[in-house]
Amino acid sequence: MSKLLIAGTVAYDSIETPFEKVDYTLGGAAVYIALAASHYPIDAAIVSVIGSDFEQKHLDLLEAKGIDLEGVETIADQKTFFWSGLYKNDMNSRETLTTELHALAHFNPVVPEAYKNPKIVLLGNLDPSVQMRVLDQLNHKPELVILDTMNYWMNHTPNELDAIIAKTDLLTINDEEARMLSGEYSLVKAAKNILKRGPKYLVIKKGEHGALLFHEKEVFFAPALPLEEVYDPTGAGDTFAGGLAGYLSQIKNINFEHIKNAVVHGSNLASFCVERMGVSRMINLEREELVQRLRYFKKLTQFDIHLES
Repeated sequence: MSKLLIAGTVAYDSIETPFEKVDYTLGGAAVYIALAASHYPIDAAIVSVIGSDFEQKHLDLLEAKGIDLEGVETIADQKTFFWSGLYKNDMNSRETLTTELHALAHFNPVVPEAYKNPKIVLLGNLDPSVQMRVLDQLNHKPELVILDTMNYWMNHTPNELDAIIAKTDLLTINDEEARMLSGEYSLVKAAKNILKRGPKYLVIKKGEHGALLFHEKEVFFAPALPLEEVYDPTGAGDTFAGGLAGYLSQIKNINFEHIKNAVVHGSNLASFCVERMGVSRMINLEREELVQRLRYFKKLTQFDIHLES
């Protein structure tokens, strides 16, 4: 099967929303990405770091989903990366309460030998220099390098970020980050600016308003599924990326049309992620649920238009 290499954080999160509060629940970008990708018939591996406090039951859970953990290092005298956040009534924005790097501060990625020739690499939100060290260990350029990043790296490591963006095939960021990175308010102008920096494709996520895909002169828009209730938005962007990468990992000769489908698959998985706290929905999601909601996406976006002759 095709191989997907995922670099990102494995973490414990404490999350509070208007509906519920959970403490020290399984989280991290790599975890959300890998759990989403595990819904496709591919081989996926995580490159990350954890502390000695990381529970065996969570390692067992990830391995039971078919995720290779050989590239996950344990640092014995450190704790696992920890993040806590608060969502108020506006679930589109959150307040970060605590970020404790712990083991992540010592992260030196080591790519397993079996994954040095992956079809796709997904570089989750990390220091750009760490992302670059992952790429440097590969035997050849993957068919697709997907990069996720955030405003922190734009502000603090712009040169390193530019370097990794230049090696990226598909960049995924949100609308605020696209404007910050490009200096343009118009997302169309922002996309043109960013695509000149190296990526072939750009996905701009707009939360509950869907996602835009840009490639050369082509543009595609995928709506977000209208949901009655968003329970916890944590990890939705990573789940989107994992669904996108998981779908593309099984596709031969990736092109714009395939990536359009991948954006819908990513949006589909993200719509499930936000229905429960943390990763719980991704763990228990059934194949038939995925298929039914994909059919709903198709119904939502297809229509006949009648033009006057």
